Amino acid sequence: MSHMKDSVRRIWQYVKPYKTGFLSAIALTIVCMIVNALQPYIIGLAMTELANNVADMLNNVPNAAVNFSYLRNIVIIILVMAGIYQITLYLSSYIMTNVVQNTMRDLRNEIEEKINRLPVSYFDRNQQGNILSRVTNDVDSISNALQQSLIQMVNSFMGIVFAITMMLYISVPLALVIMATIPLSFIISKAIIKKSQPYFRGQQESLGAMNGHVQESFSGFTEIKLYGKEKDKLEEFKGINENLNNYGFKAAFISGIMNPLVGFVSNMAYFGIALGGGFLVIMGSLSLGNLQAFTQYIWQVNQPISQITQLSGVIQSAAAAIDRVFEILDEPEEPINKIEYPLPATVEGYVDFEHVSFGYDKGKPLITDLNVTVKKGQTVAVVGPTGAGKTTLINLLMRFYDVDQGAIKIDGIDTKSMSRQDVRSLFGMVLQDAWVYSGTIAGNIRFGKLDATDEEVIEAAKTANVDHFIRTLPDGYNMKLNKETSNVSLGQKQLLTIARAIISDPKILILDEATSSVDTRLESLIQKAMKKVMEGRTSFVIAHRLSTIRDSDLILVMDQGEIIEQGTHEELLEKGAFYANLYNSQFSEKE
Repeated sequence: MSHMKDSVRRIWQYVKPYKTGFLSAIALTIVCMIVNALQPYIIGLAMTELANNVADMLNNVPNAAVNFSYLRNIVIIILVMAGIYQITLYLSSYIMTNVVQNTMRDLRNEIEEKINRLPVSYFDRNQQGNILSRVTNDVDSISNALQQSLIQMVNSFMGIVFAITMMLYISVPLALVIMATIPLSFIISKAIIKKSQPYFRGQQESLGAMNGHVQESFSGFTEIKLYGKEKDKLEEFKGINENLNNYGFKAAFISGIMNPLVGFVSNMAYFGIALGGGFLVIMGSLSLGNLQAFTQYIWQVNQPISQITQLSGVIQSAAAAIDRVFEILDEPEEPINKIEYPLPATVEGYVDFEHVSFGYDKGKPLITDLNVTVKKGQTVAVVGPTGAGKTTLINLLMRFYDVDQGAIKIDGIDTKSMSRQDVRSLFGMVLQDAWVYSGTIAGNIRFGKLDATDEEVIEAAKTANVDHFIRTLPDGYNMKLNKETSNVSLGQKQLLTIARAIISDPKILILDEATSSVDTRLESLIQKAMKKVMEGRTSFVIAHRLSTIRDSDLILVMDQGEIIEQGTHEELLEKGAFYANLYNSQFSEKE
């Protein structure tokens, strides 16, 4: 129960800005429940009057008759109260719906803002599908619970309070009997919630795991078909699905026990009131109309309790979803320097790695005491076997990760003393995996510079040798890529990302296997374009095709996180060591 209270407390901070609307809805609900509580008593007055009239006529009392005037007034009062009830119920539901939707809008906005402030390491540690499930399914679970249950919970609570108030007014002994059963109902509910909550948590976790599995399977669908792994992936899915099924069944079954148990307690109370109330009527200490009203109040107490138990599953799912959502919101963000040095007025492009050490796992260093000096305008190639630390070097340069020891300096300024936004604004980057989004061709190129003119977009495309291809497409630069961006080839996507990097006019250029997705003819065109783009810019090139980096000013050969060789292409070949062996293994047949 304390866990549930913590979930309510955490979500309340998002409802709080709309406190006025929330309290207005509560006030209307109170009016609604007061009217609802008075109706049985008013009806009881009518029945008492009618019973007295009938008794007088049976006893031959002079001028005895049905008091139609009194009954007519009661009917009018009931109709007015019914109108007030429906209007206040509608208004409270409308206002509360508005509060809930605004709250969910703010929560989604904060999650999106939080994701943009999270370090890259968070996304390396967590499955993309699971993160997506938290942002979509879990937020929807919270929204549905608030939308469906919040106003009902308020109605139920107020209904119980006012019904008990009227019971005490009619008969204190009978009211005490009912009040004794309410704590018992909540004790049962608390015990069942405590037992079922871990299963609701497991259900949400399993749902996140399923989304992650499906996302990975669809993104790698071609590879799965290629290697004939359909059965293996199906078995993995069945395992996750079975896990979700088990958690879902246990959560639903255990929480479902609550309703019949609470109903049994309520029926026992009803049985006791029927006996006790009947005895009081016979004794003349309770009127027949008040007994009838009292029995209606029993259901006005039991029905809200039943509604609360029926909503238990939805509420517990929402509580588990709140935990998962707030796990994202509680994640440590990228640290911000208290004092940040601004960028120099003119960035030259000098880069120094001074005694840099780093490891993704603090206990397992990947790079140790790395020292490199890169001069302005140099083209630096980074080569080495898989796992040597090439991409890690770029991640550190871009401050996707911070070094454990040492410093990376640009024009003599430690990048850790500058804001990440300023550091990354210096770079243009073309990755091995070409990323484009559903939008126009021009829009994808303009992503590198949002205020770029059409002329700048076209000029960037020409420099990347992609202008001719774009003009052959339907609608040219205004052609829209589909949601899967499958209406252009992978090589063409790469050309677009290169044009995007060009239009950003970076001070330092990073090419991470930028030509790996294109054929030999396009590779030649891109190399010519890159030479033009890299003129006067400091450039880092990660390449496995050593033919693409022969003209580099400096080649860094990495292995196991260390630079084991450095020099020009010719100098490294003359050494006849690691680089020469790597180069000859690729080109010995040709030479």
